Amino acid sequence: MTFPRLPDWLVYSAVVVAVLVAARGRQENADAPPPPPISAQEAALATGTLSESEAGEGEVRVPKSLSPSETGTAFSIAQSGVWLTARHVVQDCRQVAVIVAEGRGVVAEVRLDPHADIAVLLTEGGSPPLPLVSQVPVADGALAFHPGFPHGSAGEVASRYLGQQTLQGRGRAGRDQAVLSWAEVGRTEGLSGSLAGLSGAPTLDAAGQVVGVTLSETPRRGKIYSTTPASLAAALHLAGPTKTVESPDGVLDGAVGEPITVENYGRVADSLRRDLRVVRVACLRG
Repeated sequence: MTFPRLPDWLVYSAVVVAVLVAARGRQENADAPPPPPISAQEAALATGTLSESEAGEGEVRVPKSLSPSETGTAFSIAQSGVWLTARHVVQDCRQVAVIVAEGRGVVAEVRLDPHADIAVLLTEGGSPPLPLVSQVPVADGALAFHPGFPHGSAGEVASRYLGQQTLQGRGRAGRDQAVLSWAEVGRTEGLSGSLAGLSGAPTLDAAGQVVGVTLSETPRRGKIYSTTPASLAAALHLAGPTKTVESPDGVLDGAVGEPITVENYGRVADSLRRDLRVVRVACLRG
C-alpha cells in the first residue's frame, strides 16, 4: 500500500512551526535568577550620601530617587576613564555623573556622536574595560546579553539577533540610523514591564564582547534595538588619542571578555556591575 506524497508547502509549514515552537521553548527557559543580595561590606560602601564638604574633586552628590528620564546605563571601554552610553540618555543634561555608590557620582565630560545614538563619557580614572567588536558582523540567530539598570535597579536581558534595520529618528536632532534588532528571550526574574533605564547598556555577544550600545525597545513586539558594531569604531574618535590605548590586535586597554551563556548571564552581569565595568548614569538637570 502506498501513501500519497505530502505537498511541499505542507512539509515546509511543519518545519517552520517546529522552529517557532523550539524558539518559544528557549524563551521560556532563558530567564536569569534575581540579583544576589549584596554583602555587608558592599552595603557599608554604598550607604552614605556625599555632602558638599565631603565631595572630592570631580565628585558630586546624586539624588537617591531619579526618574526614568534622569538615569541610564554606561560601560567602560578604557581604564583611563572612557565610557559609552546612549546619546539620548545624556544629551539634555546640565551635568552627567557616573554613579560609583549610593549617592555618589563622578562628573563626566560628555561628547555626543553626531551620526549615531552614542555618547562618550570621560572621567578622571575609570574601571577595567569591556572589549569591543567593531568589524565582525553578527551571525543570524546569535545570542546577546544586555546587563544594566532597568528602572534604576540591577537587571539584565537575553536576546537573539533578528537582523539589521533602520530606526527612525525622534525628538530634537533625531535622525535615521542603522541598528541591530534583537528578540527578547529572557530577563531577570521579577523584572517586568518596560526596560527604561537599560538604554546605554552594552550589548554583549557570547564571548563577552560589546557588539553595540543598547538603545530602546518595542515592548509589544518583544524587540530590543542596539547600535551597529561599525558605530562603535566611529565613536572612539570622540574620546581622543590620549584616552585610549590600542594593542596590536586592536583591543583597547587589553580588555578581555568573559564567555556568557543563558545559564550564567545573570552571574556575569552581577560581576560587571560589582566591578563598575557597567554603571548607572545620572542626568542632573537642576
